[in-house]
Parts: sequence; C-alpha cells; structure tokens
Amino acid sequence: MNKNGPQNHHQKRYSDVPKTKQLWKDFVALTYTKTVRRCDSVFMCILTDSGEKFEEKFGTLTPELERLRQQLCLHHVKEVALESTSIYWVPVWRVLESEFDVKLVNPYFIRQLPGRKTDVKDAHWIAIVLQKGLIKSSFIPDDQIQQLRHYNRKIFYLNRHLQRAEQGMDLILQRCNIRLSNYLSNIGGKSMRKVIKALSEGNHDPQQLVKLVHGRITNKHGIDCIKDSLTGIISQVDTDMLAMGFAEMEFFEKQLSDCKQKLLELCRQYYCQQMDLLQTIPGIKEHSAASIIAEVGVDMKAFLTASSLVGWAGLRPRNDESAGKIKGRKTLHGNKYLRVMLVQCAWGASRTKSSRFCVRYNTLKKRMNHNKALIANARKILVVIWHILEKKQPYVAIAA
Repeated sequence: MNKNGPQNHHQKRYSDVPKTKQLWKDFVALTYTKTVRRCDSVFMCILTDSGEKFEEKFGTLTPELERLRQQLCLHHVKEVALESTSIYWVPVWRVLESEFDVKLVNPYFIRQLPGRKTDVKDAHWIAIVLQKGLIKSSFIPDDQIQQLRHYNRKIFYLNRHLQRAEQGMDLILQRCNIRLSNYLSNIGGKSMRKVIKALSEGNHDPQQLVKLVHGRITNKHGIDCIKDSLTGIISQVDTDMLAMGFAEMEFFEKQLSDCKQKLLELCRQYYCQQMDLLQTIPGIKEHSAASIIAEVGVDMKAFLTASSLVGWAGLRPRNDESAGKIKGRKTLHGNKYLRVMLVQCAWGASRTKSSRFCVRYNTLKKRMNHNKALIANARKILVVIWHILEKKQPYVAIAA
C-alpha cells in the first residue's frame, strides 16, 4: 500500500465501505463503511503537523480493531476523532478510549457538501477539522452511567413492547366482538387482564366473566351493558391466540420488573445521595430519579450552564427567524429517553397541588395548549435538576 500516493485508488476501493477517521501524531479521524446488513470496515486517515497523510482500511472484528490500536500507538497518535454512526462506533470507542483522547463527533456538524462526499474524503475532512480544533466532542458519560443507561433504555423499549402486546390482545377481542375495552380507561388494567386470562383458559360464559370486572365499571355503565360487551363468538384459534398473547404480556412484565429492580439497585449503590436530592422535586419519584441520572449523569461539568443541558435534552425552542419574522418555535432534537421521562414528571408536578409547577401549568394553560404547557414545565424541572446536581442541595419549594 502506497501511503503517500493519491486517493483515487482508495476512493474506488472503499466507496461502499463504512469509515473510521484518525489523525497521525497529533490527530486521527475514523469513519465507517456500512453495507445493507452490517458495518464491515473502518477507514483511518492520519494527518501530521507537516501535512503528510496516511490512510488504511481495517475490518470491524476485534483482532482488526486491535491492529488499528497498535498502528495508532506506533505512530504516536494523541487525538482521535470518531464519527458517531448508529451503534457502530461503540466497539471502536471501547478499544481506543483507554490510550487516546477520543472525541465522538456528530456527523451533522461536520458533513460535506452534497456531491462531494466519499468515504476517503470524509476521513480526510474530519482529520482536518480535528487538527484545526473545530470539533466539539459529544457527551459520553463514565462506565457506571453507561451501565445505568443500558437498563433505562431497555425499560423504555420494554414498555413499548408491552403496550403493543396489550393492543394486540384488544384486537383479538374486537375480532371476537368482545368490546370490553370500549368501557375501560386502560386496556392493560386488572379487569381486562382477568377477563383475558379467563377467556384463554376456555371460560366464555358472560355471566362468569362479568364478575371479573371491577364494580366501579359495572356501576357506571350498567351490568347488562358490560355483560353484552362480553358476549362474543370465540373459536378455538382465538382462545389459543389469547393464551399466547397473555403469556407474551406476562413475559414483558417480568422483564420490565427485573430491569427496573436492577436499575434501582445499581443507582442506589453509586448515586444514593443524588437520588434522594432529586426526589425532593415535585413529580419525581425513585424510578424517575434513577432514569434521569442514567441519562444526564451526576457531574454537571459536561454542561456548563442549565441552558446547555436544556438544549442537549431538546427542550429549548429553536431560533428560526428571517427578515424579522419568526417562522417557528419548535423544540430541538435531543435525548428522547430523557425527554419522555421529564414530560411524565412534569405532568405529575402539574397535578401536585400548591406546588409552583401546578401554578405555572395552570397559568400557561390559559394561553397555550396542554402539550406546550407540559414541555415548558419539563424544561423548568430540568433547570432545577441542573442546579440540584451542581450544588448538591435539595429542592426548596417557594410559596406559590
């Protein structure tokens, strides 16, 4: 391989391969080449202070990444810029983080002009901007916070799977013309679960099924109405589908419970003080405190101001103004896991009587819709969280 030769050979050879970019001695840029189903190569570009350029392609298996690390050590590399592409950057990061100053770079902020993008040019460009000090590294928390993140984000997706399983069960019941969900506020509630379990066991008698429904529901809609909604046409196939769907729901619930327990245990082990401090905020309980810590960490040095944290979370309105006319105030893209949890906490705080968040919500509700008022409260809660974690002081409520 001619390290000092022209790039044309590499462009033809690696144009369809994921890249990894690196700078030599002072700086290295790494990018990935991805095929339809996998990320199968890493492209390295090393730049020296004198302007020399060295390029090489590596595989993505661990022995190849170790060879990449050895090459960087051989050339006395100090800084590495790593393009963040899906989850493909994680293995490379784990191999290199112990020996180099690795910066994870959002491709959005360093993207090339349309029509001038190739893997080789990407690697070269990232190396240049790293050498010029124009790269800002993404926030990567320490190992303990990353462990909490794995549990927290698994909980996020398990909740989605559970909701889909519950909706699937309701679709089966609707197909059988059992329309109990028309009279329930929650299709995953106890009444629905009891009825589904009885149906999956072969009990199709409406007289018996109506006894499993909570008395408040029968009193509100009438026992005859509920009994009619439980009268349907159920085949053996439907019974089998209900049994399998019910087992699926129980499986997700078991995993969800175990995951939450692991998250709380780990968070209590390392960040007990911070959890207790966060729970002094209205609307934040034990699980939500652990979830917030898992996403933002406890060291606020990564966010110099509360405004920086709010922008990172995607709760700050965008600036979209031209010719003195404001075109939009939509919130920015940010950490969706943190955003969902903060909105839930904001809703709980808005329903906490005599709290400032409740007063603020009711005031904002007069001039904006419900969702915007909740986002405003979520932003305020995140500002409070930043001050609590920065100063290590509990939340002190001021009389509304």
